[in-house]
Amino acid sequence: MQKGLAGTALSPSAVHTIIELGYGTVTTASDLGDMLRLEKSSISRLVQKLIEDGLVEAKSNPADRRSRKLALTGDGKALLKTLEDFGRQQMRYASEHLAKDDLTKVETGLTLFAKALRGDESHASRASAVEIRKGYCPGVIASVVGLHASYYATNYGFGAVFERKVATEMSEFMGRLENPANTTFSAFLGDTLLGSVSLDGEDLGEGVCHLRWFIVSPEAQGTGIGNVLLEEVTLFVDAAGFERTRLWTFKGLDAARHLYEKHGFELVRENRGKQWGTEVIEQEFERKRT
Repeated sequence: MQKGLAGTALSPSAVHTIIELGYGTVTTASDLGDMLRLEKSSISRLVQKLIEDGLVEAKSNPADRRSRKLALTGDGKALLKTLEDFGRQQMRYASEHLAKDDLTKVETGLTLFAKALRGDESHASRASAVEIRKGYCPGVIASVVGLHASYYATNYGFGAVFERKVATEMSEFMGRLENPANTTFSAFLGDTLLGSVSLDGEDLGEGVCHLRWFIVSPEAQGTGIGNVLLEEVTLFVDAAGFERTRLWTFKGLDAARHLYEKHGFELVRENRGKQWGTEVIEQEFERKRT
């Protein structure tokens, strides 16, 4: 927050002001204060300094005689171009050091982060950018297995046994998707998989559905994608008439547990086990039809 932002001698708030005035986002000191969340006295000093530096000019405002309309001078517009060039140079430099897949992740993360900052919590508006696809999608097996293998190896030390188990069992399950009791919900931003969950209505017996392979990519965690997927889960199992839905996980996945419990799952059993190749405290959760 010190002076010198973007290669200038200006403060961050002054640089922000040049950008917003240049793009026409704001035209008055009052609107600028609301955007920057600064007090009136601070805005007055900021604007006056930019006027004295010859970067901003203030004219009478025909729409409101009590205020003045702010605009960039010729020098202000030249500075805006310098700021834009500086930003583009930074982006080019950063892009040169990132692989294509990493650039896609950056784009995904920025899009989701921007939506989260706007406080966008509605399912409909989220879906305008993130598409929930039901059933098999080309590449979904490899993507889901890859997310599981990478995340659980990095954070919990799971290895080849776990990856083989996910790959083998999910591949077998995908061969049974023609049964309407089985389905998969996957969240995509463009061609990038953000998360997925599957429902197996056959392997636990009549009236019981098995929630399997719930995963959200690290880039999308905390953005509400997991909540959306579990909303789809509960709608599906209730519409299909399942009396109970079960899932197996392990102790320590607190964010996932919070989502499970939010959607009606309760912990019914836990004990030490090694079904995923590494000893953990395995947990069984169950949701009864409401």
